[in-house]
Amino acid sequence: MSATAQLAERPSKQPPKSRHRTSFNEGTGRLAAILLSPTLLVLALVVVYPIISALRESLYTSGQQIDEEGFVVEGSQFVGLDNYTAIFSGETGERFWNAFYNTTFFTVTMVVLETILGVAMALVMHKAFKGRAIVRASILVPWAIPTVVSALLWKWIFQADGAANALLGTQILWSTEGWQSVLSVIIADTWKTAPFIGLLTLAGLQTIPDEVYEAAKVDGANAWQQFLRITLPLVKPALLVAVLFRILDTLRIFDLPFVLVGANKDSVETLSMLAYDEASNTRYGPAAAYATILFLYVAVVAYVFVKLLGADILGDAVKRKPNGRRRRKDKDAAPPGANTVAMAGSTHGGGSVA
Repeated sequence: MSATAQLAERPSKQPPKSRHRTSFNEGTGRLAAILLSPTLLVLALVVVYPIISALRESLYTSGQQIDEEGFVVEGSQFVGLDNYTAIFSGETGERFWNAFYNTTFFTVTMVVLETILGVAMALVMHKAFKGRAIVRASILVPWAIPTVVSALLWKWIFQADGAANALLGTQILWSTEGWQSVLSVIIADTWKTAPFIGLLTLAGLQTIPDEVYEAAKVDGANAWQQFLRITLPLVKPALLVAVLFRILDTLRIFDLPFVLVGANKDSVETLSMLAYDEASNTRYGPAAAYATILFLYVAVVAYVFVKLLGADILGDAVKRKPNGRRRRKDKDAAPPGANTVAMAGSTHGGGSVA
């Protein structure tokens, strides 16, 4: 008999599976499913059901209509994709693309300004100096103010005889159509939400050991080199999470331009305001179509941001093994900023309306 045959007939030495271990895993999985069921049920009610309802509503039109034979038809009628195709044609299309441009322009401009100011605020709050607690509290006050109250505050500042014109010595009508209304929205939003980015960046800065900067000073690195080579790379996870939240928020911006400038203003009208205007005129089908397009736009931007810029929204604590299974690394090995995701979720306020 050959050696290969002997090996083939050799009984397996693998220990039999432990019945006790199997029953334990099954019990653990069952317990986890029971504990997660309420959460999944709530998510299904508050997330899945509204999305499906919006998709369904976007395929219908409501109100009185005239059919081909001249009779009045009441109630909701299935129109398929007509609500979507109508968005991109005629005057409706011009209004949609204007709102789409305003939404994108506000997002890019505000997020860039808020990121620069937020990082600067974090660096100031991170320094040890006398009165640092007062400075931290002062910087975070704008973020604590509700968005509508903040919009009313800036509306008072930007009125014809307000503080802005008195300070500049001009008579600019900030709340009317034109570049001044766009500028007023950008200033008000940057003032309110830059502290949010500063807060998360500060959390990332506090996880960087001082020994790293001391070693850089010994090697002759100046302050700018330390910022580029040490601060930015180590604070990157927390900063990208903050920027991602602000991008999602600004894409859904509604209340600030609506209160500060007003409705039906072409210069500041966004996709959320457009959907609200359609719904307020009882055109629920087109309003749902606008909301669905905005939802897809936000999802695509978030996906591209995470994939291209490497925004680690889950932290590096969970990594995938080559065989496809996941393992959790040592918690102490998480990079600076990974633990700030929970803080972002807890401090992230509603500054917009989807």
